[in-house]
Amino acid sequence: MRLFFLYWHTIRHLRIIQILWRPWFKLYKPLPDKRTPPVTSSKTKGWKECARRKPSLVGPTTFSFLNEVKTLEEIGWHSKNGNKLWLYNLHYFDDLNAFGASSRSSWHLNLICDWIDKNPPAFSIGWEPYPTSLRIVNWIKWAMVGNQLPEQAYHSLAVQTRFLLRRLEYHLLGNHLLANAKALIFSGLFFDGKEADRWLYKGLTIYRSELKEQILADGGHFELSTMYHSIIFEDILDICNMMNCYSHRLKYNGLDLKNRLQEIAGKMLCWLQAMCHPDGDISFFNDSAFGISPSPIELSGYFQRVLNKTKTSKFEQIKYLSESGYIRAQLGKVVAHLDVGRIGPEYLMGHAHADTLTFELSYNKQRLIVNTGTSCYGLSKQRLKQRGTAAHNTVIIENNNSSEIWDSFRVAKRAYPGKVKIQNLVGTEGIVVSCSHNGYFRLEPDLMHTRSWEILHNSISILDKIENKQLSAYANFHFHPDVFVSMDNSGYEGIIKLKEKVFATFIIYRGKPLIKKTTWHPEFGTSVQNQCLCLKLEHGEGNVKFQFADN
Repeated sequence: MRLFFLYWHTIRHLRIIQILWRPWFKLYKPLPDKRTPPVTSSKTKGWKECARRKPSLVGPTTFSFLNEVKTLEEIGWHSKNGNKLWLYNLHYFDDLNAFGASSRSSWHLNLICDWIDKNPPAFSIGWEPYPTSLRIVNWIKWAMVGNQLPEQAYHSLAVQTRFLLRRLEYHLLGNHLLANAKALIFSGLFFDGKEADRWLYKGLTIYRSELKEQILADGGHFELSTMYHSIIFEDILDICNMMNCYSHRLKYNGLDLKNRLQEIAGKMLCWLQAMCHPDGDISFFNDSAFGISPSPIELSGYFQRVLNKTKTSKFEQIKYLSESGYIRAQLGKVVAHLDVGRIGPEYLMGHAHADTLTFELSYNKQRLIVNTGTSCYGLSKQRLKQRGTAAHNTVIIENNNSSEIWDSFRVAKRAYPGKVKIQNLVGTEGIVVSCSHNGYFRLEPDLMHTRSWEILHNSISILDKIENKQLSAYANFHFHPDVFVSMDNSGYEGIIKLKEKVFATFIIYRGKPLIKKTTWHPEFGTSVQNQCLCLKLEHGEGNVKFQFADN
């Protein structure tokens, strides 16, 4: 019965097209179209260097994905025993456009030829829509910088694009559908003629429609993951780059979209800068990790090259990204990112975590309090743990998650935040942010968790309250691995050291503290030991203050 309700509270939020398209997508198996490819278009403008990633090809046939190294001889292109995400990465061909790619061009050429030879049309994991979409784009980007694709690759690109056109991921929507549309746009511009026009038209139509849905008014991507936001931002810059090179292939509707993409790119860059820590890299909200998308500095440079302009945000004390539900609070050297929004779009919770009212904190460019990150996909205890409330800096009641995350990418009942209040402290330059959520209503009616953050130039205080004072509840505060935390003899005060020097102190005003070991996952496939302050609420309340040393 419980499984029935999990399915019901998950499915009832889906869109009709997702429900109807799923059986169609599973049952419909189109035959590949192997006709001669269209002729290629001529460029009217040069390609700008794209945003780069860390190299993943570490030998002629040796790959490093998700911090796991394997050879092609060992794993094969379509092994049924390998990690699916690792195999997906194998078929992306991201290394074609990574740092130092030109020095590996002969390896790349051999791998392209080998892929075509070993992956006949519509066969293996490599022909699934998402890896097909990324591979089409990467092959074309590789050609755009002056590399010569083999003759069979032009034919393969056309076959892949035709097959993708009939396997669009309407059952998933979100970033997957945008990736599909991007590949159609790339092929539609790269090739010429009526068939290429149809690819381009379909890609532009999907992109135009999805932009209205997926890019929020504050510039954030609606799946509310800093990592996926960066990926979509890169996609938009890639399309702008491609449109600049083939502007003669754009009719009025294409030119109109190009202008819209340039406007959106500026907003997305501002959003990304707001959601970065002072160390220059992304915060971890929902599915997020380093190394999957290009770094913010790479994306910022790419924005400048493609649009021929710079955009550097100067933040005041409060930057409220109201549509996304994130707040950046910056007072002096204190920078806090607060999550006061929903966990994702109602019909697309695949990358959502049960993290309502969590936060991350930096001081003087050092990360102090961190969400635990994402190291894996797939169905596993580790995946569920990393999506769970206890992996974030918020309150857990009766060992339940604030939103019912289950399976690898599903959410049943979910938390909804209430009104956000932002106040200036009288007589100081400090601020107070407060919000509540109802994620624990399923335990008992009217059960709310309310949190307030009081932020000053050299301190931050967190006050938590729950309605039922008899329930077992605790707040977690996960520390970055670079810092060491210890309690004094009183059991209610402690110190935080960085490189053997006192970095900050903390005092517990309400609650019973315990310091325990846990893990942080800054990249896929990594696990780094860190510490967590676990504060058991007393009579429904917990209150802790972090005070920073003068550095």
